[in-house]
Amino acid sequence: MPPAVKDERHGDHKNVSSPYIDRLYGRRQDKSLKPRQARLMRELLPRVAIGETVGLDGEPSIDLKAQFPEFSEIWLEIGFGGGEHLAWQAAANRDVLIIGAEPFINGVAKLLVAIEDTNLRNVRIVHGDARPFLSALAPAQIDRLFVLHPDPWPKRRHHKRRLVSPWFFEAAARALRPGSELRIASDIPDYIRWTLMHARAAPDFEWCAKTADDWKVRAEDWPQTRYEQKAIAEGRTPTYLRFKRR
Repeated sequence: MPPAVKDERHGDHKNVSSPYIDRLYGRRQDKSLKPRQARLMRELLPRVAIGETVGLDGEPSIDLKAQFPEFSEIWLEIGFGGGEHLAWQAAANRDVLIIGAEPFINGVAKLLVAIEDTNLRNVRIVHGDARPFLSALAPAQIDRLFVLHPDPWPKRRHHKRRLVSPWFFEAAARALRPGSELRIASDIPDYIRWTLMHARAAPDFEWCAKTADDWKVRAEDWPQTRYEQKAIAEGRTPTYLRFKRR
């Protein structure tokens, strides 16, 4: 069984409608970009970028279905890291538009290389904070949402920085169409407990697990990321959560 769910809301999470902190924490860049990556940031990113001017307080107004009618579905990955999962999904589902949100410059650059190498015409990038973009989406725009190995912010005083929160489940419920899927993965047991605690309080979502394999084994269409490989090598066991939007 996954870790027992304990109802321990702290700070800003006491109220389901509490807004998130209007600030991103953590690093934006690691090592310097390689020449090709720098070129793609200049030339390719402006062609695939989306949602850069979305404000925090506006009414939901981005109608992706109207903007991209040629795609059968629209998926969103928040915090795509190096882009391995997103690029795999885009290559395997060419009829699906896959939007990735990531503030880390090196991760964006790596995904741009994958886009060019495999001619991925079905990828768009939100370079920055995903939360304003998620807030600005018109209802029922997203057919699948991924949050894979988010920053766990392990210190209790930093829990309010976590993406998974009452606000997140409310925003995800509005953005996802009924019957669609939310996938969340983590190798941190406390983050899994945290996620299940907030999911239990989210009436629009149902945990899909029926047997232990449903959270212990990745689905065939859920490729392993570089971060997950590192976590396993260091002795941490990932958990894979799937929720259905009621």
